[in-house]
Amino acid sequence: MDLTILLMLAQDGVTTGAIYVLLALGLVLVFSITRVIFIPLGELMSFAALSLVALQAATLPPPVWLLLILGGLCFLADLGVALRHRAPGAMRPLGVSALRHVAVPVGLFVLFKLIEGHTLHVLVQAVLVLVLVVPFGGMLYRLAYRPVAEASVLVLLIVSVAVHFVLLGAGLMLFGAEGWRAQALWDARFSLGDQSVSGQSLLVLGVTVSLMGALYAFFKGSLSGKALRAAAVCRRGAQLVGISAEEAGRSAFTLAAFIAALCGVLIAPLATVYFDSGFLFGLKGFVGAIFGGLVSYPAAAAGALLVGLLESYASFEASAFKEVIVFGAIVPILLWRSLISGHSDDES
Repeated sequence: MDLTILLMLAQDGVTTGAIYVLLALGLVLVFSITRVIFIPLGELMSFAALSLVALQAATLPPPVWLLLILGGLCFLADLGVALRHRAPGAMRPLGVSALRHVAVPVGLFVLFKLIEGHTLHVLVQAVLVLVLVVPFGGMLYRLAYRPVAEASVLVLLIVSVAVHFVLLGAGLMLFGAEGWRAQALWDARFSLGDQSVSGQSLLVLGVTVSLMGALYAFFKGSLSGKALRAAAVCRRGAQLVGISAEEAGRSAFTLAAFIAALCGVLIAPLATVYFDSGFLFGLKGFVGAIFGGLVSYPAAAAGALLVGLLESYASFEASAFKEVIVFGAIVPILLWRSLISGHSDDES
């Protein structure tokens, strides 16, 4: 392997690793606040990537229909809770639920029907994909995770696996088994000596660094970010000082859905995406998140970037064993973490 190939593989590994970094950060964000290993994060990424393809083809993004269904189920769940309690003020949150779970999905459906058949600017397409996919985070939390929020980590993991399979089946029904690749958001190319760097790769790196900086500023400087940090450090203590565990969970899932949607928009022009491609991406992000024990953002980012580089070099040297090498890396990581970390029971 000469230097040119080495640098080429490093460029590919860093670009793919940047996607894994974002997914790892999303997984750490959700787990640290809610103790949920958010396996369906990869499915939301696939939904975003394939929705971008649909918009570029001037057709209606299929996830619009799923959003309407989930929104209706969320509203019915809130209505059932209100009718069951029958306490003064119990019906008041229904207005917020109707706005969040009915008005927003219906409004998005009308919007996408109006623009169907029209070719939009690529940046407008990307923004519309984000607007479409982000509400899935809060809806999934309301339907699947909030009712069992106080359950053990194992139960929450089982719920995540169940949601993953439901979304996987929904993805197959909505998009079919065929793979698609979107047009590049930035189709420029730049020459650096013997290397050629695509504008899409630079865009991935720029967005990743910018989002990491934005998340750091959000958690350090904003009141909402500090509340999420408090919920991550001690859920019971955060509740005692007036921080709603429900709102913290919804915010964490919404932020994770935004990160997943952004990953889908960025990866769609770089790889052929199938309805189940996001699961593999999410698993590799999870391997990176394990570096930080699902609690450390810097360690998770470094681990995810290392996974991207490892995958790139493994695909060149031993392509048939690429996935084995990448996922096999989790074994020494777990052994190392078990040696440096003491056992702790679940926080009640």
